[in-house]
Amino acid sequence: MNNNKIYDNDIFKEHIDFNKKSLDEEDLNLSPFVQFDQWFKDALKDKEINVNAMSLSTVNIKGFPSSRIVLLKNFSDEGFVFYTNYNSHKGKDIENNPNGCLLFFWQISERQIRIEGSIKKISSEDSDKYFDTRPIQSKINTWVSKQSQNTNKEELMERSKFFQDKYQNHPPRPAHWGGYILNPIYFEFWQGRTSRLHDRFSYIKNKSHTWDINRLFP
Repeated sequence: MNNNKIYDNDIFKEHIDFNKKSLDEEDLNLSPFVQFDQWFKDALKDKEINVNAMSLSTVNIKGFPSSRIVLLKNFSDEGFVFYTNYNSHKGKDIENNPNGCLLFFWQISERQIRIEGSIKKISSEDSDKYFDTRPIQSKINTWVSKQSQNTNKEELMERSKFFQDKYQNHPPRPAHWGGYILNPIYFEFWQGRTSRLHDRFSYIKNKSHTWDINRLFP
């Protein structure tokens, strides 16, 4: 007999029909970076909440995937930059397996973008430049947090006071904290459409370092 509890909910009744926009071949830029920039600016105009929030997926040494929300802090034709603790769960995953995936979902725009590629650390100089722009308390907390490790509230508060007293208003960047860049080899642009016939296009980097564009089944 199956004793698993069946939760009382109506998830199967949830349905949203997407019908605001469409996406056709002639709408696409030959560069996925330019296409991303255009959609990012559209999301800003649409007043998406946390437009630079993205899901970062990594895989650990045992082959198990993990996803979490991080913030995009810069992007260019070289890739997409985010910052974190190098000793965190994601930092250890990246050290063992540099392949990762980013996912942006913009609900108001009814769009999502998936980006796959390899991840590496950015330079110490670039990490320093970004660290210098952060609020004082955010700088302090990069020292406080032993990210992803077990703790309790008392230890957290004790460490917060310790590093607040130690560094006051002049905390340096910790060696264990800095930026990563994901260099893409694959993009996927998804525009929600009515009755689940979504517009979906992939960009795949080829041997000539240009991009092959294909429409995908939704």
